[in-house]
Amino acid sequence: MYLVRWLICLIQLWIQLEPAGSVSSIDSLLIEIPNGKLRGRDNGHYYSFESIPYAEPPTGDLRFEAPQPYKQQWSDAFNATQEPALCMQWNQFINGDNKLLGVEDCLTVNVYRPKNSSRNTFPVVANFHGGAFMFGGPRQYGHENIMSEGNVILVTIGYRLGPLGFASTGDANLSGNFGLKDQRLALLWIKQNIASFGGEPDNILVIGHSAGGASVHLQMLHEDFRNVAKAAISFSGNALDPWVVQQGGRGRAFELGRIVGCGQTSDSLKLKKCLKSKSASEIVSAVRSFLVFSYVPFTPFGPVVEPADAPEAFITQHPIDIIQSGKFAQIPWALSYTTEDGGYNAALLLEKQSSTGQELIEELNDRWFDWAPYLLFYRDSMTTIKDMDDCSRKLRQEYLGDRRFNVESYLDLQRLFTDVLFKNSVQVAVDLHRKYGKSPVYAFVYDNPAELGVGQILSRRTDVNFGTVHGDDVFLIFNVPFVPAIRRPDEKIISRNFIKMLEFFALSPNDSLTYGDCVFQNNVGSKAYVEDSY
Repeated sequence: MYLVRWLICLIQLWIQLEPAGSVSSIDSLLIEIPNGKLRGRDNGHYYSFESIPYAEPPTGDLRFEAPQPYKQQWSDAFNATQEPALCMQWNQFINGDNKLLGVEDCLTVNVYRPKNSSRNTFPVVANFHGGAFMFGGPRQYGHENIMSEGNVILVTIGYRLGPLGFASTGDANLSGNFGLKDQRLALLWIKQNIASFGGEPDNILVIGHSAGGASVHLQMLHEDFRNVAKAAISFSGNALDPWVVQQGGRGRAFELGRIVGCGQTSDSLKLKKCLKSKSASEIVSAVRSFLVFSYVPFTPFGPVVEPADAPEAFITQHPIDIIQSGKFAQIPWALSYTTEDGGYNAALLLEKQSSTGQELIEELNDRWFDWAPYLLFYRDSMTTIKDMDDCSRKLRQEYLGDRRFNVESYLDLQRLFTDVLFKNSVQVAVDLHRKYGKSPVYAFVYDNPAELGVGQILSRRTDVNFGTVHGDDVFLIFNVPFVPAIRRPDEKIISRNFIKMLEFFALSPNDSLTYGDCVFQNNVGSKAYVEDSY
């Protein structure tokens, strides 16, 4: 009896000492949502809840269909401590001939909540990973940097990629954009469930890098996106980049069928039925047949304009037409590029070939008219071969004049890639939103080269000064496996400023965007396009 009384007194004392409003670590790990309870992991300075399904597995009859909300009920607590699986993909950054990774059942979200005794709820940052709509995944954009700051909940999202996510015959039978529909459903899940994790459903900032940034912009083309997101940021990618919404998807879908053994059918229903009978690995491995050399083009399967009669169509008009109609989400939006974004896919031309010892860039002198339309994504937008050749000739003359393609002229080629694939569309997008939108639009360019980035990795060399390449900014926000964990003093400051920028943008009462002491200028209402540099 004495022992029981002693335990009761001890419990009462613990309750009195526990700070008001705080929750024990054990209780904080057990979260209840409509599907039941789920248990996460205590990681010291933050909690993680990973691999939470938001959609039914897109397998069997649900392959090549719009995602279905996850409806299963858990009788026991769901184990949310498992690292998120990669969606099946043909990954550019895997060495060797076999670049296959991942699984087909991958539609999950991951929630990371900081431990911060100064607040009970947190603004939310939802991130779409990059990877050219072909590869990548949530775990490749690590959360440690953001959690170290301790002021926002981060949610990362898995979505279908490559042919499984974007194969399209251009008709209602196989309309495509399944990966974008996955993202949309995941955002609705976040809106509906994030309060259970301590998130503020009215303060959700949606961000993305590269294909993730383009995805953010594409999601904005739905007016009801404003019911989910308070603001959005697209880093080095928007819906108007030439590699995003492409033509020629129908031909690639039927070619995919031919490669995996579906014959020469021109019937999209038969093709879809046949593709559903094949293994996911067989379908994804067929990506290698669409590459002209190396990983070019880097997006053989991506977003398309769907027909108006497609069930649950994502977009049925080109993004420019949607923006000009004014029927898009009116929320604050920022978009950016890096000064040498084009180092992604230009740098691979500097890799020395084992057979000849020469760089691939030398082959451009003989193959420019063959390769340029694939490298720069205008092959399917031109009516004739003459149109393609004229475009190739014009670009070469504008950026290189009469010089040959070689290591000495590489930086001019990289500048061409930057302009065509990333930079030019930023100004077009800002001007369109400035003219047809009402909410703030911000634009900035980032220039601060990393010690090791995509340029060095793709070229396999460190003797070239690539400048500030694709990802050098975002890889200071997220932890990326191939980027050194030890950062320069200036990069540590930039990293913190970027993360603070996200936090403040999610909470800003007047929709302003700030970086450190700098306040970005809103392009809406300005007389000309304004681009801030950092």
